[in-house]
Amino acid sequence: MNLVTASSESETASDPRTWTIAQVADEFGVTHRAVRHYEELGLISPERRGTVRIYRRRDRTRLNLILRGKRLGFVLEEIRTIINLYDEPRGQASQLRYVLNQINDRRADLERRRRDIEEALKELDDFEQRCQDDLLALDRG
Repeated sequence: MNLVTASSESETASDPRTWTIAQVADEFGVTHRAVRHYEELGLISPERRGTVRIYRRRDRTRLNLILRGKRLGFVLEEIRTIINLYDEPRGQASQLRYVLNQINDRRADLERRRRDIEEALKELDDFEQRCQDDLLALDRG
């Protein structure tokens, strides 16, 4: 599944399996607090039975997309937009256009960071070499 793949409502209606917040949190390696936070933001919407949250396949899919988006460096608002675009008419095309723009922006940012890191490493190498040369000169002297 890629970032823009999500299950439809009809798929979740035919899947009777449910999960608790503990099961979902454990499966995805996040805290209960994080899962509740995504719910508060409207990124997932589990069924409520009193104080118990019931998670279905759609919630798990959305949580997977949220976490994947975060790993790729997207902020939650961008992730929300990507996920919500899936539900819009012709959402798949608009979603893909949006995601492609976000990917280009993210790639440019990472390329800048990589150049900065490469420059910093070169500076460290140069400084290290000067220190080694100075130490060698002191040891000889």
